[in-house]
Amino acid sequence: MKDSTSDDTDEVLAEVGPRLRRIRKERGATLAGLSAATGISVSTLSRLESGLRRPSLELLLPIARAHQVPLDELVGAPPVGDPRVRAKPLERGGHTFWPLSRQPGGLQAYKILTAPGRREPDPRTHEGYEWLYVLSGRLRLVLGEHDLVLGPGEVAEFDTRVPHWFGSTGEGPVECLSLFGPQGERMHVRARPKRS
Repeated sequence: MKDSTSDDTDEVLAEVGPRLRRIRKERGATLAGLSAATGISVSTLSRLESGLRRPSLELLLPIARAHQVPLDELVGAPPVGDPRVRAKPLERGGHTFWPLSRQPGGLQAYKILTAPGRREPDPRTHEGYEWLYVLSGRLRLVLGEHDLVLGPGEVAEFDTRVPHWFGSTGEGPVECLSLFGPQGERMHVRARPKRS
């Protein structure tokens, strides 16, 4: 019994012959001319194009070189999957959160947009450790006894068991990145100096 992977491979290989013929004809090349350019016999090239010979890397590389095309154009490599993260935003307390990580538990990453408007701080505590990086705007961070304003490129790192709150200074929206991890998990590792 064949699995779906071998079925997919057979399907891709079956399309190589017609693609080789089409590319050769688009370039106005003959089988004899391609044979001279690649060192592959006319009969082998003909069998490749008709699907009677299974394509191999040893045959396809010189053909790709002769036609001056990337190998994946001959093989018809499947397109690479879309790498973009398409997370649905969450709205909470004047903030819009876009999750950037997909695994539950452990370190979590978010892009946060805080709407403009001054709100009264309402510090909270919870288990964990947070790292905030301001992308744009001015972020007000109330952390314990501190009341700080962070601008673009500034970072705050803190234990979330300390009462904390963050929001806009009221001057406009704020965009930031947040990394949040379980208690005791730090967001960076400091390099140790070399010993002489």
